[in-house]
Amino acid sequence: MHPTPLPSYHHHFSESNNNHQGPTLRLYQVWKGSNRFFLGGRLIFGPDGQSIFFTLFLILAPVFLFCAFVSQGLLNAFHKSGQLILVVCVVFTAYVIALLFITAGRDPGIIPRNAHPADVDDEIDTSSLSTDWAGSQSGAPSFPPTKNITVNGIVVKVKYCQTCMLYRPPRCSHCSICNNCVERFDHHCPWVGQCIGKRNYRFFFMFVSSTTLLCLYVFAFCWVNIRKIMEVEGCNLWKALLKSPISGILITYTFVVSWFVGGLTAFHLYLIVTNQTTYENFRYQYDRRTNPYNLGCSHNLWEIFCSKMPSSKNNFREKVKNDSSSILNTSSYMGRTMSLDMPKTSFDVDIEKRQAVDAEEFEDVQSQIGMVGWFGRYGTPSQGTAGITRVVGS
Repeated sequence: MHPTPLPSYHHHFSESNNNHQGPTLRLYQVWKGSNRFFLGGRLIFGPDGQSIFFTLFLILAPVFLFCAFVSQGLLNAFHKSGQLILVVCVVFTAYVIALLFITAGRDPGIIPRNAHPADVDDEIDTSSLSTDWAGSQSGAPSFPPTKNITVNGIVVKVKYCQTCMLYRPPRCSHCSICNNCVERFDHHCPWVGQCIGKRNYRFFFMFVSSTTLLCLYVFAFCWVNIRKIMEVEGCNLWKALLKSPISGILITYTFVVSWFVGGLTAFHLYLIVTNQTTYENFRYQYDRRTNPYNLGCSHNLWEIFCSKMPSSKNNFREKVKNDSSSILNTSSYMGRTMSLDMPKTSFDVDIEKRQAVDAEEFEDVQSQIGMVGWFGRYGTPSQGTAGITRVVGS
């Protein structure tokens, strides 16, 4: 039995390249990452951006309970000062929510990926090659996995990203969730549904630290309300909690949350002072001598809070031509990811290899045809034929 010849894909792909010309689209409409865009590409969220609603609930629910039930006792006890306590809580909550959306809805520092692989000879500098690369054994040109770059007198290795087809800048990493290389990548935060990088780390820290202060604010004035009830009613703590159970619930809730967000704030303050990212801290374990980015406490603080925010390297509202060369540069063929920009010769080799595999598979099928009767006697006939169909169809 001879294998059925595979159809020619050259004409199909060339015809697709020629006929896939479509209307002009915005960059965010053809973006290859896993991000979600809103308001015409003005807001960019991660693929798990819906988690922001859960975070909003964790913030707004206790604030609503505080304003609806606890603030009344503070208004009766402090009058005008009680009104100020309520206004400060509402304004501070609005500020925290604004920081949440700024952190989650902006470009964290995405590095634009190359539309086509760069020329190996142009990209590779033999003086900067890492010693762990011995070149391609088949003789085909390939990029070394890492190359050396000097940062503040210390040699650091930067990796080549096969997805984005570029050497990542120092402190850049590829987020597997968003499918983007992010500059000064810190981590992907599930609470805000976004990567934390160079362009939103400042707002992330402000959000975490402000949430800690908001928890402590509600915690403190719930205790003040309990204290006032004890003074007015002349009762003990237990009876005061029974008269204002919401105060007791909020005291417990804010105490637990304060430990979490407070610890996170302290940890990131340590990272800022030592000029590290979460990714670097867990992966490299820098000390002061080996960290090439640590310029001293004052300079590190200035870099995070006072330096100019870099502009985005991507204009997601930019108009791009809807063609296969810029949008569909990767395609799945026989379970493999293949670039449409690959040379025709490599494509021919892949098809020849696949045809050889198909020939071997058809020989295996012949030996398995006799087993159909066994499936019919001891198993489900549909299962047996389905198994043969899968082998043939593969």
